[in-house]
Amino acid sequence: MAESRNPRRDGGKPAGRGAVGGRGGKPTGGGRDQRGSGDPRRDGKPGARDGKPAGRRDGKPAERRDGKPAHPRRDGKPYDAPRNRRQEEGDRTAAQKIYDGPPIPDDVSAKDLDKHARQALQALPEKLADKVARHLVMAGMLISEDPETAHKHALAARARATRTGLVREACGETAYACGKWAEALSEFRAARRMTGGYIYAPMMADCERALKRPDKAIAYDTTEIRSQLDDAGQIELSIVVAGARRDQGQYDAAIRLLETEPLHTKGRGEWVPRLRYAYADSLLAAGRKDEAIEWFHRTVAVDGNKTTDAEERLAELDQRPQA
Repeated sequence: MAESRNPRRDGGKPAGRGAVGGRGGKPTGGGRDQRGSGDPRRDGKPGARDGKPAGRRDGKPAERRDGKPAHPRRDGKPYDAPRNRRQEEGDRTAAQKIYDGPPIPDDVSAKDLDKHARQALQALPEKLADKVARHLVMAGMLISEDPETAHKHALAARARATRTGLVREACGETAYACGKWAEALSEFRAARRMTGGYIYAPMMADCERALKRPDKAIAYDTTEIRSQLDDAGQIELSIVVAGARRDQGQYDAAIRLLETEPLHTKGRGEWVPRLRYAYADSLLAAGRKDEAIEWFHRTVAVDGNKTTDAEERLAELDQRPQA
């Protein structure tokens, strides 16, 4: 996927690295119905408010001005109509489906989850923690090959531990993998409020860029945020911000930013082909075709897993007529 054409979807770590803690529990239904002030008392006498009978003296139910019966409430105010139970049942069914989540194979164990994540689950009851952990393991296993199902597993974990930052991060990662940019951004923001960290700042910036808000993506490039990122995270942020600069037509600014990163590294980190690809794309956008071709070739040389479409871009450039 061309980095300059669409937001990257390969910039994050597997969702299975996230941990879950804090409160959880199955959604419950409403409480038991309570009698209104107009219900008969146990001694058989009518209920009263301020010494006045709650109902009409002729035994008929009280009416509103429009002629419809006014069902008494605890606070004495009428309400329009009884609840739509069919709709409520439908809502509960949908919520229960999310809570249940996709099936989990019997051989998937909570012990497959990252050690630090399991430690965070200690605040949950044992059986609940086990279920949450297994859903997160499945999310991590499926995020690359089946992101939609991975996201459903993450949502099932969130239904059980919604107030935990790391489980919201897992929901953000899987939503990001599905291309659900607004949802992913919302989950990452919730996780940031809970944890105070910016570990997912590159993905958050990428979501802003996907939502056609390059100025907000660029706003993530601050000293405070970079201080909370490791080297790989800072490089990822530079890649996204450079893309946002290109979206705004600031090609030279994009090139200068990427040149501050280790383009000539001999390492084989996952970010290396993406960094070189972004640099080649920026050069091409700035009209420096020969240099762009050179860096697309450099990208192919380190992109054994074909995480970019550098080869296709080179083929397109070879077919273009010379200016």
